[in-house]
Amino acid sequence: MDLMELLFITLGTAVIVCYGVRLLLFSRMLFPKICFPLSKYFFTSMGEWAVVTGASEGIGRAYAFELAEQGMNVVIMSRTKETLDQVAKEIGATTGQRVKVIVTDLMKDVFSEIEEQLRGLNIGVLVNNVGMLPSFIPCKFLECAELDQTITNVINCNVKTMAKMCKIILPGMDSRGKGVIVNISSGVASIPFPLYTLYAASKVFVERFSQGLQAEYKDKGIIIQAVAPFGVSTRMADYQKTDIVTLSPGDFVKSSLQYLRAGDKTYGSVCHIVLGWLLKSIPLKILYADSMLLGLQDYVKKRALEKGRNNQEPNISHSKSN
Repeated sequence: MDLMELLFITLGTAVIVCYGVRLLLFSRMLFPKICFPLSKYFFTSMGEWAVVTGASEGIGRAYAFELAEQGMNVVIMSRTKETLDQVAKEIGATTGQRVKVIVTDLMKDVFSEIEEQLRGLNIGVLVNNVGMLPSFIPCKFLECAELDQTITNVINCNVKTMAKMCKIILPGMDSRGKGVIVNISSGVASIPFPLYTLYAASKVFVERFSQGLQAEYKDKGIIIQAVAPFGVSTRMADYQKTDIVTLSPGDFVKSSLQYLRAGDKTYGSVCHIVLGWLLKSIPLKILYADSMLLGLQDYVKKRALEKGRNNQEPNISHSKSN
């Protein structure tokens, strides 16, 4: 056997092993309850309280309900008092857990007041869910309405709020040596995504920030994870009909929590894991073709017209969808 033949055999073996390991890792995602089990009292062992931002509807509301179902008291935060009070009433009646309501606009400098309201609580779980989609209709960066203000709003809502809430709550977790932080990203952040450029870029920050924090605090016993859903039937997704790809908020949250021990990033469900793999496998030249981008715009515009939506209406997410 000459040197070249040995080299090709070695390279071929390495490729087979590499793809075999990838297939094994992917197969684990199909069976989260078996591969990433959580004990019955996992969440209550983290602490007495869970804090959920953007909890008045959608994914945030679903997280609040599910964590209460797991035996945690919950702090729910959003801008709309009437809606929050109703959610609090429903959680209390359904689960018997205590609910603390904090009415606040997280795009403003309100974090010292929030920290004061959370003082003294044994917080075991933080869900950073609140987020903002600059425009319901996908558009090029320079076509965004009131672009200067939009840039500020997106950074404040999608980036600053998450970092500030971690700054408030992480020290307590660090001192106790346990806790869970879930930061909601988006499936569109899997690639540079034209027409959603600002939004997708802000969600890349969510993922890198979460992954860096997990590396820093993993040895402290704290789980920090970015969750990047695709379709979830919320206001931000225009309440699309649920199917195998578009999940209800409740179904998505139940699924995503099963992946808490699956790593520093998850798509939250089997179908969204497959979508993420497909999106990253398609050549960008195809995804960036004018026909693809125009088709996406036309599809969303058609849905907007059917429901009477304003093309430039920003979607400030007290719910988080995709």
